[in-house]
Amino acid sequence: MSDANAEPRRLLPVLNSFYERAVPFSWLVLRVAVGWNLLMHAWPKLLAGPAAGVKGYTAMGFEPALFWAWASTITEGIGGIGIILGLFTRFCAAAVAIEMFVIFVAYWNNGFGWGNRGYEYVLLWGLAAFAIALRGGGPYSLDRTLGVEL
Repeated sequence: MSDANAEPRRLLPVLNSFYERAVPFSWLVLRVAVGWNLLMHAWPKLLAGPAAGVKGYTAMGFEPALFWAWASTITEGIGGIGIILGLFTRFCAAAVAIEMFVIFVAYWNNGFGWGNRGYEYVLLWGLAAFAIALRGGGPYSLDRTLGVEL
């Protein structure tokens, strides 16, 4: 059985030094993509006030709708910032993964395609958040700088 941590031999060995320098940044790229996406969802909610989303949550059967509106706004806002910075990364990413799972279940009957309000989008971002929760902040994170993570 091969070692799961062993890197495969590169077809183009000339790229070895590039990958050695670039790979540590890969987790930062994923964290910023997930966190930024979350912030772009939280920002309009913060500007309009979570109460503006009550109608949508009520339509999906989430009661009390105001609680769910606040919960999603806080999870996406604080979670997005935490994931981008790599601060309390596992906790923030786990909270986001749970939120995406709840939405996934709510959209299940709509099918896969996001164009029909399906679960495609939340499945993708939920799994990305879950992967971040499993891995932590990575080498370029405040968790690593502080030397502590949840």
